[in-house]
Amino acid sequence: MHLLLHSPFTIFAAKQKRMSISITGLYKDFGSNHILKNIHFQAGAGEIVGLLGPNGAGKTTMMKIITGSLSYDKGSVQVCGMEVKEARQEIAKRIGYLPEHNALYDDMYVREYLLYCAGLRNVQQAKERVEILINEVGLQPESHKKIGALSKGYKQRVGLAQALMANPEVLILDEPTTGLDPNQLDEIRSLIKRIGSNRTVLLSTHILQEVKIMCTRAVVINHGSLVTDLTDLQQTERPSGELLLDIELAHPLSMEEWSGIAHVIKAEAINGKRVRLTIDTDIRNTLFEMAAASNNPILHLQLHGHTLEEIFRKYTQASE
Repeated sequence: MHLLLHSPFTIFAAKQKRMSISITGLYKDFGSNHILKNIHFQAGAGEIVGLLGPNGAGKTTMMKIITGSLSYDKGSVQVCGMEVKEARQEIAKRIGYLPEHNALYDDMYVREYLLYCAGLRNVQQAKERVEILINEVGLQPESHKKIGALSKGYKQRVGLAQALMANPEVLILDEPTTGLDPNQLDEIRSLIKRIGSNRTVLLSTHILQEVKIMCTRAVVINHGSLVTDLTDLQQTERPSGELLLDIELAHPLSMEEWSGIAHVIKAEAINGKRVRLTIDTDIRNTLFEMAAASNNPILHLQLHGHTLEEIFRKYTQASE
């Protein structure tokens, strides 16, 4: 029942299977600016990993390095067991990439553009592959149009289709939901979850809700360093460290009485007879025993752990 926070040196638990992405001691500088510093990261098939961090943290740089479109100064970056510096062309066959600014040719028709992309990737049976992708990403209703006539949501689908063209093992998505309306968001989220079921997906976003919905795991980068790895997002709402506990008794206690209980840091009234306790450990068993001993029934009890938003703030504000 504890939040799974790991250092940048943690190796993801599923050691037995080959990691689709494996980064060790990665450094990248632009002049005197240290963009990435000693990054250690691994991800395997079936994982959808959210890459989080404030603007300028190094997320896009890390993604470009993984795809082979940007060099790195020090360390090892392996994709599907191959070092990026040594096997860029072979790795390019295994990766699909949707950049933040989805560069499309507005004057080309959807099928025309996708066939063009298939040619660039040397895809066999290109026409059949294009039709499969049009169905897979839900482009059928708009597939007869020029790209310039599509909505933002459908343009993102075209971008996803080109990224999936070579049936990649690894999919890199940089801000894939930016600018979408709520309906488009829901559709793209479902699409990414579906296509990520048997691939390794690494996606960056500023929207933490997106990570909660789509991802199985999240890592946070701040000032070029990987500061925490949440290996199970289902654990992010559970107790760890300082907690909040909402409680209501049939016969209310004063704030002084609440504050006198061991492990209660602060007590404050929130509404009606309900009180919010800031505590440094889970004291629910103690409270149940006290309530029973004093014949003062507990009418409401809710423990709040750390939310993803709180974790993000903690690790991105700590060094500012």
